Amino acid sequence: MGLLPDVARDLSVSIPAAGMLVSAYALGVTIGAPIVAIAVANMPRKKALMSLIGVFIVGNLLCAVAPGYGVLMAARIVTAFCHGAFFGIGSVVAAGLVAPNRRAQAIALMFTGLTLANVLGVPLGTALGQAVGWRATFWAVTGIGVLAAAALAVCLPAKIEMQKASLIHEFSVLKNPQVLMVMGISVLASASLFAVFTYITPILEDVTGFTPHNVTLVLLLFGLGLTVGSTLGGKLADWRLMPSLVAFLLALGVVLTVFAGTMHLAIPAMITIFVWGVLAFAIVPPLQILIVDRASAAPNLASTLNQGAFNLGNATGAWLGGMAIGAGVPLTSLPWVGVAMVSGALALTLWSVRLEQRAQRVALPGSAGAV
Repeated sequence: MGLLPDVARDLSVSIPAAGMLVSAYALGVTIGAPIVAIAVANMPRKKALMSLIGVFIVGNLLCAVAPGYGVLMAARIVTAFCHGAFFGIGSVVAAGLVAPNRRAQAIALMFTGLTLANVLGVPLGTALGQAVGWRATFWAVTGIGVLAAAALAVCLPAKIEMQKASLIHEFSVLKNPQVLMVMGISVLASASLFAVFTYITPILEDVTGFTPHNVTLVLLLFGLGLTVGSTLGGKLADWRLMPSLVAFLLALGVVLTVFAGTMHLAIPAMITIFVWGVLAFAIVPPLQILIVDRASAAPNLASTLNQGAFNLGNATGAWLGGMAIGAGVPLTSLPWVGVAMVSGALALTLWSVRLEQRAQRVALPGSAGAV
């Protein structure tokens, strides 16, 4: 995102056209993830992950050498296709490599890589691209991909337990309303974040009064909160899964409500933004382990689709925030859009809990009369 002006100038396209390189990537994750997950459904897990990281390397290499906008766009989409499937399958593998009471922590550790990429990778990649050209950033990412592939080759067990399934069997998991509910919660929770965070820079500059330099520091603070939240979410999800998720969503709604007031003052705004970051990623491990549990018959596809749900929430939240601003809603009211989204996620979670409890009572011998 920080390289869009450089890419636009070098390839002689507009800033909005360059911005489509980001949007197309997100859509590639959403659309391509389930397709790729199905394609590698019966492939050994280590081979599948190695293949996906291979696509990642090739895709970024093509970005680095792309002669024009069209090739760069195609390379971005190719790279995006492996993104969602890698995180989806990787979540299942990570959960299967540890003891049952540490599965959420294993997934949280994996997603900590994603948070660190946002905290460190985005500013470092931007600085490198601005110093020696945007292609250098893609060359660096290609090199990092090679290192990641080497780590997977050395560290992953050769044989990882997996369930072989047919295409029809994999998609049959979508008939389970509990699986669909988890995906819906992921969409709404992600939308609650990006309805506000997409416009956080103008909020901090125009409402709070921060300088551009200070905004960068505040965003770094938010990224630190994301990292803390991912670890916290994993530990609490292993302890009490559904109560933790409900508590995080409740707290997220409260923090967004508080931010509507604290955004006017520098120090309170910084504290609120840090706590917001903690809660925003604390919900990721519980949702990911929940989808693996609810879709035990086809965890790879469901886990991958959940990644698509998060990305769909990203796009939806940004669109809703933009629509609100376009309709004349002030920046100070955007947190209420987030509150509405997280309220929907909380309501869906409570409904899911109620349905699960009802199903458990029906399953108990002699409980029919008590339902």
